Amino acid sequence: MNTTQSTAQKVAIVTGASRGIGAAIAQRLAEDGFAIAVNYASSAAEADALVATLQAQGHQAVAIQANVAHSAEVRALFDATEQALGKVDVLVNNAGILKTMPLADTSDELFDQTLAINTRGTFNTLREAARRMNDGGRIVNFSSTALALNLPGYAVYNASKAAVEALTHVFAKELRGRNITVNAVAPGPVATELFLNGKTPEQIQAFSKMPPLERLGQPDDIARVVSFLAGPQAAWVNGQVLRANGGLA
Repeated sequence: MNTTQSTAQKVAIVTGASRGIGAAIAQRLAEDGFAIAVNYASSAAEADALVATLQAQGHQAVAIQANVAHSAEVRALFDATEQALGKVDVLVNNAGILKTMPLADTSDELFDQTLAINTRGTFNTLREAARRMNDGGRIVNFSSTALALNLPGYAVYNASKAAVEALTHVFAKELRGRNITVNAVAPGPVATELFLNGKTPEQIQAFSKMPPLERLGQPDDIARVVSFLAGPQAAWVNGQVLRANGGLA
């Protein structure tokens, strides 16, 4: 028997957790008492640094490389998590890609990459979770408030996230009888590298003024929402999309 299981500590996988919103979620769930599998695709140094920080704070955490777009790597992610920490209780599907471009100018490669990571990545982890997650668990997917705005340049990204919302609603019903909730968070603009890259100061200022709260979201804003959905107080919330966006839409 894995000695880590003797503590009965619950285990969470956070995909795309090496930086930004994912790192904030990993930190918050660790503070909530979860052992954390910090998944990353390529940012090994950042993932290792986050794990070192969590461990220095007395939390249990491991960094596990896997590209969620590939089903074999997702199976290996669950294998490694189970071996290091135990069976999974919480899955947070935070890994994602955001590249905006008019639909007419979008290459086959960008379309395929966006759907592979945002949609197929979520599909891969959900399918694996259905087979391997503990009953009574929590799944939190990631959509986007961009769906409600219909901004030019977001067609393919929005398509990938609309599919995630569809998966969320249906999968919540397919897990009937296991006491597993499946919800999604749809952030508005959040001040992360993913969002800020490629935008002028004027564009960033315009986005910050769009919500009635007149600021960009911060990673901790989203981490607190995920903490709620992953915890006992959200036990009656299932199959929902929570739009954490400062009132933007």
